[in-house]
Amino acid sequence: MKQAYPLFLIWLNFFFFFQSSQAQVTSGTTSKYDQLKVFDPLFYKENGNQYRTAGGAPSSKYWQNRADYQITVSLDTAQHQVSGSTIITYTNNSPDELPFLWLQLDQNIYREDSRGVATSPVTGGRYSHRSFTKGDEIKSVSIIQKKKEEPVDYLVSDTRMQIKLKEALKAGGNKIQIKITYNFEVPEYGTDRLGRLKTKYGWIYEIAQWYPRMEVYDDVSGWNTIPYLGASEFYLEYGDLDYTITAPADLVVVGSGELLNPKEVLTPTAISRLAKAQNSDQTVVIKDSAEVVAHNSYPKKNTLTWHFLCKNARDASWAASKAFVWDAARINLPSGKKALAQSVYPLESGGQSAWGRSTEYVKACIELYSKQWYEYTYPVATNVAGIVSGMEYPGIVFCGANSKGAGLWGVTDHEFGHNWFPMIVGSNERKYAWMDEGFNTFINSLNAKAFNNGEYYTKENVQRSAQNTFGPKAKPILNTPDVLPGDYLGEAAYNKPAMGLTILREQILGKERFDYAFQTYIKRWAFKHPTPWDFFHSMDNAAGEDLSWFWKEWFFTDRKLDQALRDLRYVGNDAAKGALITLENLEEMALPVTIQVKEENGKTGTVNLPAEIWQRGSTWTFSYKSTSKINLITIDPEHLFPDINPDNNAISGLDMPAGITATQVIRKYINAVGGAEKLKNVKDISFTAAGVIQGTAVKLVMNHKLPNQYAQEIRVPSVNIAIWGAVSGDSATVTYNNQKVPLTDDYKALLKQSVAIFPELNYGSNTYNLTLDPRLRIVNDKPAYLITATAANGTARKSYYDLNTGLKLKEIKISPTETRVEEYADYREAGNGIKVPYTITSPIAGPPIEFKVSEVKVNSNLADKMFK
Repeated sequence: MKQAYPLFLIWLNFFFFFQSSQAQVTSGTTSKYDQLKVFDPLFYKENGNQYRTAGGAPSSKYWQNRADYQITVSLDTAQHQVSGSTIITYTNNSPDELPFLWLQLDQNIYREDSRGVATSPVTGGRYSHRSFTKGDEIKSVSIIQKKKEEPVDYLVSDTRMQIKLKEALKAGGNKIQIKITYNFEVPEYGTDRLGRLKTKYGWIYEIAQWYPRMEVYDDVSGWNTIPYLGASEFYLEYGDLDYTITAPADLVVVGSGELLNPKEVLTPTAISRLAKAQNSDQTVVIKDSAEVVAHNSYPKKNTLTWHFLCKNARDASWAASKAFVWDAARINLPSGKKALAQSVYPLESGGQSAWGRSTEYVKACIELYSKQWYEYTYPVATNVAGIVSGMEYPGIVFCGANSKGAGLWGVTDHEFGHNWFPMIVGSNERKYAWMDEGFNTFINSLNAKAFNNGEYYTKENVQRSAQNTFGPKAKPILNTPDVLPGDYLGEAAYNKPAMGLTILREQILGKERFDYAFQTYIKRWAFKHPTPWDFFHSMDNAAGEDLSWFWKEWFFTDRKLDQALRDLRYVGNDAAKGALITLENLEEMALPVTIQVKEENGKTGTVNLPAEIWQRGSTWTFSYKSTSKINLITIDPEHLFPDINPDNNAISGLDMPAGITATQVIRKYINAVGGAEKLKNVKDISFTAAGVIQGTAVKLVMNHKLPNQYAQEIRVPSVNIAIWGAVSGDSATVTYNNQKVPLTDDYKALLKQSVAIFPELNYGSNTYNLTLDPRLRIVNDKPAYLITATAANGTARKSYYDLNTGLKLKEIKISPTETRVEEYADYREAGNGIKVPYTITSPIAGPPIEFKVSEVKVNSNLADKMFK
């Protein structure tokens, strides 16, 4: 499914942004750390068995069942209906007799009386329903024996069907054939996994969960019958899927696997162009925009039947439209084999800034993943533009028709990454979303760095991300998706597991050991069903490392990381003789530590300490061969670890200037940005800025007007998201896509803090109590004063001012239960003789986003209506 931010998580989680703590999670000075809980020798509770080895591999007696499908359906574009039949050949390779069988009827989630509807929040969300259908309308269910059909007793329970057999299906490879005839209406919005989009030249149909599918019977749980509720995805058996789709002749149909009858459904021109594309590294147009408009590039028949075959797959999906522009190119695989990358999209989605580059993206990501991990196994890779913002199926993915640029690369790369997890490595998505979403998000980050010399790559600031990943609503990764709070699913399923694997690869094991172990896991479990324990055991054994401490803290708990610098002493009080530096682990998580030391004489050194230093307790002292006085010590200078409290990550060797006061610090800041008189003349100011998160553009507009008005608008154009917040006097309002959002009193108080244009002008009054911290703090390697300004109503600001320039580097706005952190840089003249930051890093919607200001207007007479 689609990546976490922002296309998914911002959309789903706007209530989190407005009603939850945003912020910096701070820890006290008393350590919570207990090494006995972290380094637990009894983490692995079970040994290997006859099916799965203790080393994390399938054993010689491992088994799994098989489901082969022969599907025949028709698409009725007048009724938006799919109807037909499927014949399932089910092979029981288990050692057990099966007196009954369970199947999935996922279309039933769209029934008004479904369990999925009943468990959807009234506030809506990505997986909520916008309309209802009758679901799968089952016409008949029968068993085929000796070429004869015999009706069978069956029961439909929500999204599941139980077939009760007269005679149990025997073990050891015995087979049974089931025939089901059915139909269903294609919902316009199918919980962002399927649906239909009306475009200028016709409907686009994205069809998934379109045939009754066998539930998995395995050696872990027997039948896996968790109902389909929306957030949890799928767990399916492997087999061959042979299917035909009869549709109006003017539609282009694309699907999982290989098209077996191109001469019957394509024009000679299209066949010729397709042959050219199969031998071209450059994109070749199969059906162009002129042919879409002319509507004449198809065999002149009423209907056509498209025949596809997808081998050794766990599912199949397809799409159809007369509005499709179609292009393709060759995929070059490491073995020398070739596959086809292709894209279909409406004319209005084309262009080199958008879907005109889709096939280039498809080709690149498939080639990169194949080289790095495991060779792509399908003959075709198809990207479909439609109503679904991002969803994956074997050999075909659905991405939003509005996606473009970095956003289109990101969602294409993410969805095709799923062809490795879970299409090749067939984990149980209903229970363990992180085993496909998290693993996939991890490999996406490596592809982004590799594609086109990092065209769309942005290095993650893990320290900043920690404020969201390990925030107040954090839950352990090892929970089922439907159990996790909606506003944390993106973190638990996508971001946190990906972050953990990155740390494991780059900071704990090293790239060579990690890559070998991860490749080993993929090869062992390709087209099989691993559990989390299989993954943990396999990585431990192939990497040659007992990682049980890491698996436990990262996947089974919500523990946090807070590594702190506690003390600096010189041997014999002489810096030239060396230094003793003491670290403290204040929270419950253990990870390696990287420390950078800068000396007065210009020398810089780096110390890397393994996680095992924390086996001894919560403090650790190490020696450093200093040659002069140390000016600065910093933990994690590159922000590669998720430390929730970076305030204690640095010690300045510089002394606090003698006699400095809070008033002097504030005066220096005011003078640095223009002086009190010029600042007092600013009656209103507006900022226009833009940021990018995971390849998707986010636009920000902030308006301030004295004495008491403020408005902020956030837009994500590619997914039509608009969030607006305003303060006018005592009132505070927030809307999400024009829907009013309820606010807590504390959040309102936090929002009202944004009214002041230059709050420091008021710090001289009796309204605020100012406190200057006795130590110099470090913000992005710069020594800074920390001043806390506490108001009478209990709200406060912690502001960090550069020791040398006086400029404000960082601010933390605090109400009793809400906190918001912002950082500032790149101060420039903005008119009227004042300076403002042109880089603002703010947690606008989840993780912090770095916004670049493009325009500042001062005293432009902002209208009052802008704040209502």
